[in-house]
Amino acid sequence: MKKISLLICISLMILNCKNQSNSEETNGKELSSDKIETPFVWEAANLYFLLTDRFNNGDTSNDVNFDRTLETGKLRGFKGGDIKGITQKVKEGYFTDLGINAIWMTPIVEQIHGGTDEGTGVSYGFHGYWAKDWTKIDPNFGTKEDLHELVKEAHARGIRIVLDAVINHTGPVTEKDPVWPEEWVRTDKQCSYEDYENTISCTLVANLPDIRTESNENVELPPQLVEKWKAEGRYEQEVKELDAFFERTGHPRAPRFYIIKWLTDYITEFGVDGYRADTVKHTEEYVWEEFKAECDFAFSAYKKNNLDKVLDDNNFYLVGEVYNYGVSSGQEFDFGDRKVNYFNPPSFQSLINFEFKYNAKDKDYQDLFAHYDDILHNELKGFGTLNYLSSHDDGQPFDAVRKKPFEAANKLLLSPGTSQVYYGDESSRSLIIPDTEGDATLRSMMNWDSIAKRKHTKEVLVHWQKLGQFRAKHLAIGAGTHQMITASPYYFYRSYQKGNYKDLVVVGLKLEKGKKVIDVSKVFEDDDVLYDAYSDQTSKVEKGRVTITSQFDIVLLERK
Repeated sequence: MKKISLLICISLMILNCKNQSNSEETNGKELSSDKIETPFVWEAANLYFLLTDRFNNGDTSNDVNFDRTLETGKLRGFKGGDIKGITQKVKEGYFTDLGINAIWMTPIVEQIHGGTDEGTGVSYGFHGYWAKDWTKIDPNFGTKEDLHELVKEAHARGIRIVLDAVINHTGPVTEKDPVWPEEWVRTDKQCSYEDYENTISCTLVANLPDIRTESNENVELPPQLVEKWKAEGRYEQEVKELDAFFERTGHPRAPRFYIIKWLTDYITEFGVDGYRADTVKHTEEYVWEEFKAECDFAFSAYKKNNLDKVLDDNNFYLVGEVYNYGVSSGQEFDFGDRKVNYFNPPSFQSLINFEFKYNAKDKDYQDLFAHYDDILHNELKGFGTLNYLSSHDDGQPFDAVRKKPFEAANKLLLSPGTSQVYYGDESSRSLIIPDTEGDATLRSMMNWDSIAKRKHTKEVLVHWQKLGQFRAKHLAIGAGTHQMITASPYYFYRSYQKGNYKDLVVVGLKLEKGKKVIDVSKVFEDDDVLYDAYSDQTSKVEKGRVTITSQFDIVLLERK
């Protein structure tokens, strides 16, 4: 026993000396991004947003369920995309090649079984926002096993998974989908949006029952859910879990808390990394504080129970869709008669930025980058923004006809803040589809054939890939500080430092093709060897300058 104890003591002493040595190497010494692995920071993430049904069909056997066979308006029915299709592209390296480190997918909960005509032809819930049962994955999208595999494969490649949370409403009422009880939903008043009250306590559109999120009254389960769960043989289990949830939290059995429980189950069971919260401004702000608290609890529980699957110490990511919010208004959103801050009290880490597409049209590169650098280091310091140029429900995208795919990539992927790539941005998927009505034109199938067969599409994709990979490698791009070097030719540098991690890059845009002599004296030192990630060239800094000769009008410089 004495020998064993002595061996243990010696081992501990050696380990302690090793740790002390490592600490001495890093303390007081800045480590550049090429010396240590790039950490993941949500504020600098490159997030890919896709409609689960429209991205990739990985399993044709689940294309039709619940007899959803009515003839629909163009692009208003299910088209076969599913979770397996996303996983397939993860495994193929499509997202990694694109520099994507987070995927946001539209809701995957079971949708209403019937179709409804909103004035644009019959529509089904292919988009995921018409929930029938929050506790089950819609078979059109896949199974629990499929979601487990997606999270596993994505995490293995450093890619986070973000789901979409709908608390505000159920799906429309159809012959197959009866309205939920009156104590659960309101159907009598449609929103007029002129003030706070008429944005929250009302239905968004006709026939979209509004959850009574303000209620604190105890309510029984909707009878249609009870009947459904009993038929599926899981009623007792669902009730048991609900009882445990309400006992733990002490919350009343009010409508919003049922839904919060059902949504956070996807965190506890699957280990998803974040939620995009839908229709935030149509729900009382305190609901999102409650939702965040339960998301954080579920994420913490998942990490404790799955130590071998924990990616890092990042908190659960919660980004809000406050429709028409723009970063220029700072932390507040103005309802007309009232302003609400969704960042404080703490609810959201970030909000979707609806003004970026306008800023990208109105501002040149320097004005755009400086504008976001200023806001993110002042009004939004400590928080983030999610910038986009096109989306699933924004009828005024930056470049609907896809005439400016290179400029779009430059402005989106090189701007400070989190970038949201909408599926097909990187491949010029058309956002103008003949014979479609409303937002259907934004939701065509991913154009895989064009990527495979068209030279121009491939060139566009390669450009997005180069910028995306550079962004993913360098936190300075999304989360750093911006500084212009020269206006013409246009060069800037970004710097980021947190603890021992330091990142510096120099970027040039709209340059002359051929020889480029670049002043990097503010950033790098003589004899530093720099690598241009765009042209795949290296060059040594001499007298504060580096020379790159390439056929491109862009450089992406990092220390080799």
